[in-house]
Amino acid sequence: MSWGSELWDQFDNLEKHTQWGIEFVEKYTKFVKERSEIETNYAKQIRNLSKKYQPKKNSREEEESKYTFCRAFLTTLNELNDYAGQHEVIAENLTSQIIIELSRYLQELKAERKSHFHDGRKAQQHIESSWKQLESCKRRFERDCKEADRAQQYFEKMDADINVTKADVEKARQQAQMRHQMAADSKSDYSAYLQKFNQEQNEHYYTVIPNIFQKLQDMEEKRIDRIGVCMKTFADVDRQVLPIVGKCLDGMTKAAESIEPKTDSKQVVESYKSGFEPPGDVEFEDYGQAMKRTASDTSLSNSRDVKEKPKEKSKGKLWPFMKNKNKLSLKLGSGPEDFSHLPPEQRRKKLQGKIDELNKDIQKEMDQRDALTKMKDVYVKNPQMGDPASVDPRLSEIGQNIEKLQFEVQKFEGWLAEVEERMPSKSDTHRRSGLYETQNNTTVSTNCAQDRESPDGSYTEEQNSETQVKANINPIPPTSTTPEFDDEFDDEETLPTIGTCKALYPFEGHNEGTISVAEGELLYVIEEDKGDGWTRVRRNEDEEGYVPTSYVEVFLETNAKGAMTYI
Repeated sequence: MSWGSELWDQFDNLEKHTQWGIEFVEKYTKFVKERSEIETNYAKQIRNLSKKYQPKKNSREEEESKYTFCRAFLTTLNELNDYAGQHEVIAENLTSQIIIELSRYLQELKAERKSHFHDGRKAQQHIESSWKQLESCKRRFERDCKEADRAQQYFEKMDADINVTKADVEKARQQAQMRHQMAADSKSDYSAYLQKFNQEQNEHYYTVIPNIFQKLQDMEEKRIDRIGVCMKTFADVDRQVLPIVGKCLDGMTKAAESIEPKTDSKQVVESYKSGFEPPGDVEFEDYGQAMKRTASDTSLSNSRDVKEKPKEKSKGKLWPFMKNKNKLSLKLGSGPEDFSHLPPEQRRKKLQGKIDELNKDIQKEMDQRDALTKMKDVYVKNPQMGDPASVDPRLSEIGQNIEKLQFEVQKFEGWLAEVEERMPSKSDTHRRSGLYETQNNTTVSTNCAQDRESPDGSYTEEQNSETQVKANINPIPPTSTTPEFDDEFDDEETLPTIGTCKALYPFEGHNEGTISVAEGELLYVIEEDKGDGWTRVRRNEDEEGYVPTSYVEVFLETNAKGAMTYI
């Protein structure tokens, strides 16, 4: 159907309809714009969520990466980040393929509609003007006819009246003839203009208006078709990212399926196994004598022979509490280079990891040396390519680096051999008693290993090679267990609280200077671990002492000064 033939008299309604069509395009453009903003904000929130739960760059990240469920969660976060990227792609495509295109089309549509209706109004004004002229001709013809009739009647009246002179009669006759002539002229003009008007009217309603309305119909159909294309694009924009979104979801599913509970349980053993043997049975003793526990050399709860205390202050060997201000200080949280503060099994793993790391560094240096050697050979054969002597300083530097790294490897291998030698094997059935002899005058021999035991039975044994390395740095004076320490320990002012801690395991604290704690108990921290594996805590104003650092979880206050760790 054609608007020109069917809607020839609906100019005003078509004007309203086409205006409503433009408003609809504007409304749909606004709808797509708001959808694009939603996609952008959603993608931003998803990215922020993924970033928020990304593992922090600290030492715990390395520990978490060992577990399959942590790796799966990290993979999920990465896939979620890619998923957010696809929503950003949706927003960009909606903007570029729909919003921008519709905004440009709206301007063109408004200009085209304005042009067509301008032509329509012009045609309407022309036909209305012709109609008015036709009406004017018609009224003039009607008026002239009436005037001719009146003039004729007056002439007839004068002609019948015997009292009127011939001159008056002749004058009336001439007047009647003139009016008849004017009526005839008006009739001729009216007839001609009527014919002209009919032609213009026919052209207006059958040619001009249909052409204009046809253009409006084409414009409206193009608008509707354009809306349909945009709606299809609206769906296609989402459909285009579905494969990638599906891959992201598949990646999440695959990550979830990669979780292995048994492997994670095994990793817990690998992370926390100390290598110590459980304590032995308690031997039966006479009532009047102190009880004695038989324990392995590496037992955490290795007991001591409690000797009868003299009346004066105890001068026992309290190595964890010694303070040597001449020792080298390390940063908070670091431990001895040989990891002697760790249990045997964990120490062995740390040493092995350090050796592997050093071997990788050595291999890198050797690869660089080989590459430079080849370059030097090329320079020797082709001097124009470069000076062979320019490579020598770098080769010398790499050689020194390799020697240093090899020395470090030998040092760590020595410590590793020491740990593996002292670790109990599964076939061992003999378990030595972990008795501790307190001695007032003890000297360190550089030709044999010195056994140093902590109050809870853990040890850090140093063989001759390790003793020599540490002795060169800062020898431990033999007077470290003299009465001066006890005076310092007893007369020391009350230390301020620098944090709190929670006991992870029960600790009996039989030895002097230690304090017993129950599992889950909350205590105040007054002195951090200084590298010896002990943390000083306080229960109340009268009870304070040392507990193994590995037995508690420490929460330091933010404004507390970092303690210095000593080796």
